[in-house]
Amino acid sequence: QVQLVESGGGLVQAGGSLTLSCEASGSIASINAMGWYRQPPGKQRELVGIVSGGTTNYADSVKGRFTISRDNAKNSVYLQMNSLKPEDTAVYYCNAQIRRLYMSGNRDYWGQGTQVTVSS
Repeated sequence: QVQLVESGGGLVQAGGSLTLSCEASGSIASINAMGWYRQPPGKQRELVGIVSGGTTNYADSVKGRFTISRDNAKNSVYLQMNSLKPEDTAVYYCNAQIRRLYMSGNRDYWGQGTQVTVSS
């Protein structure tokens, strides 16, 4: 089995910062892309940013404020969020494309989600 466990969400005032962490564990052969999505209240899940093959892509709404980094040795991905706005309020989900041991092909795995609330 494979698990993605997130941590670091919480309540912060507008203009503040938070860092989310996500670690993948289990029967992992390799990890392709890792990244973050979010689901604001009453809206669909949307991409925040993703890192793959040394390239990182961000949603326009977070460019210049959010930074994604990976630690391949720890099977982990991080989301540093600065200059937070009330519209960043959402449940944030970690995502990874993982090939399991003794299996072929990548599959999408998701974390359980962590709430980020930005007060005005």
